[in-house]
This record gives sequence, structure tokens and C-alpha cells, in this order.
Amino acid sequence: MPESGTTPTTAPPQPDQQARSAAPAAPAWWVWPAAWPVTAVFVLSNAATPLYVLWQRDIGFSKGTLTVIFAAYIAGLLGSLLVSGVVSDRKGRKPVLLPALVLALAACAIFATATSVAALIVARLFTGIAVGAVVSAGMAAVTDVAGPDRKRLAALLASCAMVFGAGLGPLLAGILSETLPGPTVTVFVVEAALLLTAVLAVVRMPLRRPETPARSGAWIRVPRVPRGNGLHLALGIAVFAPGITATSFVLSLGPSLLSGLLDTTSRIVSGAMAFVMFLAATGVQFAVQKLRRRTILLTGAGATTLAMAALITAVHTSSVPVLVAAALLAGAGQGMGQLGGLSLLNSTVPPQRLAEANAALNVGGYVPAGLLPVCAGYLSDAIGLTSGATVFGATLLTLAVLGGVVVLATRRRVPEPA
Repeated sequence: MPESGTTPTTAPPQPDQQARSAAPAAPAWWVWPAAWPVTAVFVLSNAATPLYVLWQRDIGFSKGTLTVIFAAYIAGLLGSLLVSGVVSDRKGRKPVLLPALVLALAACAIFATATSVAALIVARLFTGIAVGAVVSAGMAAVTDVAGPDRKRLAALLASCAMVFGAGLGPLLAGILSETLPGPTVTVFVVEAALLLTAVLAVVRMPLRRPETPARSGAWIRVPRVPRGNGLHLALGIAVFAPGITATSFVLSLGPSLLSGLLDTTSRIVSGAMAFVMFLAATGVQFAVQKLRRRTILLTGAGATTLAMAALITAVHTSSVPVLVAAALLAGAGQGMGQLGGLSLLNSTVPPQRLAEANAALNVGGYVPAGLLPVCAGYLSDAIGLTSGATVFGATLLTLAVLGGVVVLATRRRVPEPA
């Protein structure tokens, strides 16, 4: 049903048309390589995390500036989400994914040659634009290839591809930067090679152009869902947003916590902490995939709440193990919030609107994930890292609890698989 103020240019798609447009055009195994472009781009999304301490030493900038560099990624991602989901639903997945991969390759080149804060900001901006494309078009492509009978598997693989890539990036960067020459160059040469394989995967991916174009309206707009799906989107955001904000804090200020507050300077340790955080986000999704969606969302909210309690404890006790525990719990919170939100949308939103719906979920998550860590960074510059992290942790703990309350309050309106 169209939203008010818009007039469809074509008749609404019939159920049999929707089935044809979403029908699998390839063997079942294709769903796995279809998820690879999501993984490859998300490797880039966090590959710079262990390297910021090197750039801070060579270029010279504060923790506040560091979080601004990180937030440039969020800005690019949000800007991309305003258009990529709509274009993907109307023109197809490949016309969005291929330019995004080219932009990711350009970001690799800029990172590898960066000698200024401006260069780092541009590289992060390009990375964010590419990520915005894959979380809308790329994740919808996985669902398209999987077909209507494997929507739950598609949601699981798309979500795991995202978090596994996000964790693999900093681990790979930490190891390569410690063991090979050119620590801020070699990482991005390797990542460029991974992105080239993703280009090949997209070119060969068995995707059809939309048989029934998505409804009319502005090409650039805040992503939204069809009428009747607003509650499903809100439930996903209520848990996903605090979870991804927690992991964003660990990515942006985790190395500073390790090197400054906790006296640990190894880039491998920094990358490994990010990796285990996202490994937890990946593993927990496989562990809970058969649970009811409401249970997944509630458990995700609980994990993020515990993560923030552990973060506050870690910075006050200067404990690396407790900080790692906080990262693991944050990863679990993001993973379950993401899986629950994607599952709700995959099961209720028609294929012609799915990429835009995915974009809407990520906008809801990444807005606080961009704003709150930046505030925490500048607050830490002003009042100290311990106090800044404490205020951030208490704020996010409150938001996570509220997310769980929202899910509890709507327990009878969460659709569950038969």
C-alpha cells in the first residue's frame, strides 16, 4: 500500500509476480558466494582500527579528532542509505553494488597513501558510502539469491557476513601491520585484492532485474518501510541501535583504552579484541537462529546492557580481561539485534521494498552509532578517558534497557515463523 501523498505509476504487484521476482535463479550453494561482497566491504570498514595509533603518532591528532574520522564513515554510510536502497529496489542490486566496490577500492588507495587527517576523513567517507550500499543492496541480494523458501537462512548469512567481515578487518590489519613492512600500506593492498574477488562475485551473481518496479517517489529520501511494517522496524532498531553503538565505541576508542588507560600498545591485541567482538556477534547468531524472534531481541538487549556494565568496570579497574568481556558482550548484543531486526523485515516486507527496508534498519542503528562515540571522544578529551567512558557506558546501558522494555511491551505483535 502506498504512503499518503504518492501515486504509484504501475499496478501493485500481485503475489505471483512477487514470487517470480524473488525466485531463485541459481543452485542453493550460490547463497554463500552472494554474501561474500558484504564480507569483503566490511573487512575494509574496520581495517583501519588498529592503525589509528600509528596515524596519531605520525600525523598528530586528538581522541576527539579520531572519533570525527570514525564518524566520517557514519556520515558516508547514512548518505548512501538515503539513495542506495531505493535505487537497488528499482534498478537492481548490481547497479548499486559494482560502483560501491569501485569506491571501496578508491578508499584503499587513499588509506595506503594518507599523510593527513583530511585524507583519512575522505577514505572513511568513501568506505561509509560503500558500506551503505552493501547493507541495503548487498544484503537484499543474498535474500534474492536464496529465494522465498530460505528467507531465514538468507537473513542469517547476510547478518553474519556483515559482522564477520567487520571483525576480520581489524584482526588482519593488526597482524599484517605488526609482521610486514609498510604497516599502513600492506593492509590495504591485501584488502584491495579481496575487493577484486568481490567484484567478480557480483558480476557473476545470478540476479534478475526487478520484474515489477518498486513504487514511485523521490530517489533520495529517508529510507522507510511499507505500511504495517513500522512496528517491526522499530523493534529491530530498539535493540540493534544500542548494540552497534557499543561496538562502534570499542572500534573507535578501544585502541586508546588499550594503549593509554590499560597500557597495552600491541596492534595485534587491538585487532584481536575487535575480531573476537565480531566473532561473538557471528557465533551467537548461529547459536540463537532457531529461537523465537522476540527471545533473540530480548537476549540482545540484555547482552548490550551487560556489556556497558563491564565497560564501566574495566575502565575503573584497568582490567584488560574485563574490557575484552565487554567487547564480547557488545558483539553479541549487536549480532542478536541485527539478526532479529533483519529476520522481522525479511519475513514481512515484499522483495520490491526489501533493500530500502534494510537501509531503514541501518539508518536507525548507525545514527546513534555515529553520534554517541564522537560525543564520548570529545568528552574524554575534556574530563578524562575514564570519566568519558563511564558516562557513555551509563547512557548506552539505559538505552539498551529501554530497548528490552519496548520488546516486552509488544510481545504479542512480533511475528514468529510457523
